[in-house]
Amino acid sequence: MRNQTWWVYLLFGLAFLGLVVSLVNDTVGLLINILISVAIGGLIFGAIYFFFIKPKSSNDLKKYRKAVKQSKQKNKNSINKKTVSKKPIMISSNNKKKKRPTHLKVIEGNKEKNRNRASF
Repeated sequence: MRNQTWWVYLLFGLAFLGLVVSLVNDTVGLLINILISVAIGGLIFGAIYFFFIKPKSSNDLKKYRKAVKQSKQKNKNSINKKTVSKKPIMISSNNKKKKRPTHLKVIEGNKEKNRNRASF
């Protein structure tokens, strides 16, 4: 392991030395090379992101965003409807009695018969 660390230090030292020499001899050329390198790196990263990373976003996220948008539109419409109808509702004397909903039915059962449910 020790031999590998010396090679890494030597490589970084030579890179730093080359950077200093280029900076002293040709500053404008060095800056142009750095800008070109950054631009090429950005293009490569953008291509990798656009073709490989971005398509991985699942359809679930798209469906979720669509549902949130529809929910917001629905809530906006319901709030608008509530604000439009500001008329006070008059309760007539006939409607004061509470009526039993017609779709509900009371089933009369034999309540005196107590069954042991464990015996079924």
